[in-house]
Amino acid sequence: MQLLAGFLLTLPFQQRFAQISSGQRTAYLVALASAIVATTLLVAPVSAHRLMFRRHAKALLVGFADTAARVGLVTLAVSIASATFLIFDVVVGRGAAVVSTVVAALVFVVNWLVIPLFVRSHLGERHTE
Repeated sequence: MQLLAGFLLTLPFQQRFAQISSGQRTAYLVALASAIVATTLLVAPVSAHRLMFRRHAKALLVGFADTAARVGLVTLAVSIASATFLIFDVVVGRGAAVVSTVVAALVFVVNWLVIPLFVRSHLGERHTE
């Protein structure tokens, strides 16, 4: 995620960047903004842990970390899907960009939601923690 954000930060300084369309510029800004938000959310529990260490706030910290991770993963998926759209749109065209973005979104949904929910439903009550 930090690598993606770093890559996206360099794009406006490339010579071809001035030639991108308005839609591509929007996709770039969505990808960049969501990469920054994802980075902050996915790293936030580390900072929160340091600030709340030995304050007897474990439940609060775990709840915060869970929420930050969930929202961070969604924004990371948005960032990667937006970057996928931008790259495919520039390299091969809008049709391929739409298809690749839908495929990327499906991969995220299947791997980050469907499979974990399937596994959780088959664990049974004896494995819940």
